[in-house]
Amino acid sequence: MSGVKQLRLVVTVDDYEQALAFYRDVLGLTEQAAYQVEGGHVHILDAGRATLEITDRRHAEYIDEVEVGRRVAGHIRVAFEVDDSAAVTSRLAEAGAQIIAEPTVTPWQSLNARLDGPADLQLTIFQELQS
Repeated sequence: MSGVKQLRLVVTVDDYEQALAFYRDVLGLTEQAAYQVEGGHVHILDAGRATLEITDRRHAEYIDEVEVGRRVAGHIRVAFEVDDSAAVTSRLAEAGAQIIAEPTVTPWQSLNARLDGPADLQLTIFQELQS
């Protein structure tokens, strides 16, 4: 039995307002809390259920090949499950994310897109095709 109750990914950014607007207002993560201390700011955004995916380099290369066609991800890639990956990918691109690969059906039956988002985060936007 695990004592862990939550996975929280903490991202430090230079353009706080841009990153907050993108992830909260465009992607639609809901605000759980916000704090301001000594001139600094933090917003805690709810991203739904969290998991930690550990992969070796060979499998990471395979995922990149399937989703993008070449190795592009760094050490960390953030994946968001959504109801409509094509629509969300378009919305994020309109808000400034750079599309690396349009939504692609994967061998594991999800529709995955890859983007570079604010805060130097590479994003996978995925939609499960089978329920």
